[in-house]
Amino acid sequence: MHPALTAADVALLRAEFPYFAAQDALDHAPAYLDAAATSQRPLRVLDAERTFLESSYAAVHRGTSVAVGSATEAFEGARSAVARFVGAAAPEQIVWAENATDALNLVALGMGEATAGLGVAGSERFRLEAGDEILITEAEHHANLIPWQRLAQRTGATLRHIPVRPDGTWTLDDTREALTERTRVFAFAHVSNVTGLLAPVAELVELARAVGAVTVLDACQSVPHLPVDFGALGVDFAAFSGHKMLGPNGIGVLYGRPEMLAALPPARTGGSAITKVTMESAQFMPAPHRFEPGTQPVSQAVGLAAAVSFLEEIGMDRVAAREHELVERLVAGILDAPGLQLLGPADTSRRVALAAVSVAGVHAHDVGQYLDEQGVLVRVGHHCAQPLHRALGITSSTRASVHVTTTEDEVDRFVDALRGAQRYFGADVTA
Repeated sequence: MHPALTAADVALLRAEFPYFAAQDALDHAPAYLDAAATSQRPLRVLDAERTFLESSYAAVHRGTSVAVGSATEAFEGARSAVARFVGAAAPEQIVWAENATDALNLVALGMGEATAGLGVAGSERFRLEAGDEILITEAEHHANLIPWQRLAQRTGATLRHIPVRPDGTWTLDDTREALTERTRVFAFAHVSNVTGLLAPVAELVELARAVGAVTVLDACQSVPHLPVDFGALGVDFAAFSGHKMLGPNGIGVLYGRPEMLAALPPARTGGSAITKVTMESAQFMPAPHRFEPGTQPVSQAVGLAAAVSFLEEIGMDRVAAREHELVERLVAGILDAPGLQLLGPADTSRRVALAAVSVAGVHAHDVGQYLDEQGVLVRVGHHCAQPLHRALGITSSTRASVHVTTTEDEVDRFVDALRGAQRYFGADVTA
């Protein structure tokens, strides 16, 4: 077991990020507590992408030149690095996408293609019809809700959801009650981007398999913060983004079990994804390349591989342990302040990387503006989870999220600023 990260370790890590190095030199450095929306990047990630663009850039998988071969090697090497990082048995289980939203849409749209009869060998498992059910939770990000709404509307399937409890959580027992023999798809978040709830993925996958349902995991808020092994978890598909894990924008990842990717029809088509084309039909390459038509995010993949290397160098177990300490401090500070409603579990063993709050008597946008004036950078709004906020009886919330570079002082400044906002707006702090 690696030793826990010390304050000195965190200071050294922050020095590797141009953003933090510049801000920390200021007399009143802002506290960046918005990693759940997008994370800052270490210099080596920026350098990896820049160096590749300056010295090795070429059209991957197109042509026979040495330059193309070198660029393709870097591109496919990045696929191998990401596969290793998330427990994929082979690089071919990693599909590049624009972002996690795009990756989730690839699955839903592919199932729609299968239902329309535009499948490949084995696509029958994805066909939906009236009476079939797609199950999600009420806590899902819109990216893991709207694609399934659309798929249900196109196919005649029924979209059902697991209601959240008063604190915004849901459980294994809730899932057992919701799954039926007609459930064909079960899509859920590994970690909620609002409540921070950590879902028991392996147990949920077992329940879904018992009724023959395909599992789709939104892993955007887990892969950057926890050791993740999709192979061990057994999930059929999973999606995550590069920009939340210290990597570039414009790249996301779809993970799939080999037999699932082999049977999923491509939702987007064009060049580089095919083996033979006539004026009447097309034949597609095996996964992952049949899901990657057109020009790919090559330099972004190289940058993402550098981010993976950075996180592996720290050790994801150490990342998780450090962030757990920060979340414990964050939750304790919120619970200690009257008039603050913590969304999600108070039990920090069930929570990862973030905490969202509702300030009694003060709109989240007003809270956010006050915090910004205090140099505390957070996310306010519904966080692309309107149904969840509606279920909790609020329209919006204020979310602080941490990463391995976050300091205890930044967490304390957030809690202090919330109390300052209560005083500034004359909120009833005895509520």
